[in-house]
Amino acid sequence: MTDAPLPPLIEPEALEALLGRDDLLVVDLSRGDVHARAHVPGAVHLEYGCLVLGAPPAPGRLPDAERLRQVLGETGITPERQLVVYDDEGGGKACRLLWTLSLFGLGGSLLNGGLHAWANEEHPLQQARNTPTPTVVDAPFDPSPAVEADYLLARLGDPELALLDARSAEEFSGARRYAMRGGHIPGAVNLDWQASLDPDRNLRLRPESELRALLTGRHITPEREVVCYCQTHHRSSHSWYVLKLLGYPRVKGYPGSWAEWGNRLDTPVEE
Repeated sequence: MTDAPLPPLIEPEALEALLGRDDLLVVDLSRGDVHARAHVPGAVHLEYGCLVLGAPPAPGRLPDAERLRQVLGETGITPERQLVVYDDEGGGKACRLLWTLSLFGLGGSLLNGGLHAWANEEHPLQQARNTPTPTVVDAPFDPSPAVEADYLLARLGDPELALLDARSAEEFSGARRYAMRGGHIPGAVNLDWQASLDPDRNLRLRPESELRALLTGRHITPEREVVCYCQTHHRSSHSWYVLKLLGYPRVKGYPGSWAEWGNRLDTPVEE
């Protein structure tokens, strides 16, 4: 058994030392073909699409609570096991799982650098598929980590609210469009989620001082409530995680994100 809860961000060498423990569950949200080729030994696979509604025009919206409980239970998630999650893209999918878990009062750890760091630094890999032991997730559902469009519409211009857009600069400006309208939510600031990753360190998070500078330079400060969004709350789940890791007390995600906002006719847009 592990002696204490795992840190919210765990390094590959620390995870390797824990492999094989009965109280550890490693969940891989990489693409299915990637998982089939190589994954952390003992890891079970979770298809990212199971965490989102998947229906247009806002595919990132949440399935209902019972469907999410079923998905988490089929993956083997339980408060009695320490959870480590990762993916093959820098953490966006993995952090969507962590954000989803927060809706049930549950948590887990992110593998720093994910599969990139694990494989490139020659930690052991497995090809054989691992079958999870199903569990029952009966934790109460708390929607407060999520916001709806009407919540934002009612608070636009509130100085206590900060909107963090995790999309690319081209999407933020409207030059690149994946909805009926391009641009961003009025008052939002742009911080591409990839800016928090260090490509020279196998997609690990940048040092805390650099992350804080990126945020405070955009007036994203701990005393404000921060709502993160992107196109479908995939990339912005990673932004949510970074803010929580840095100790920001009031951080929420907008699962409808730009796919919803940009396709509505009653929502204001800035370019």
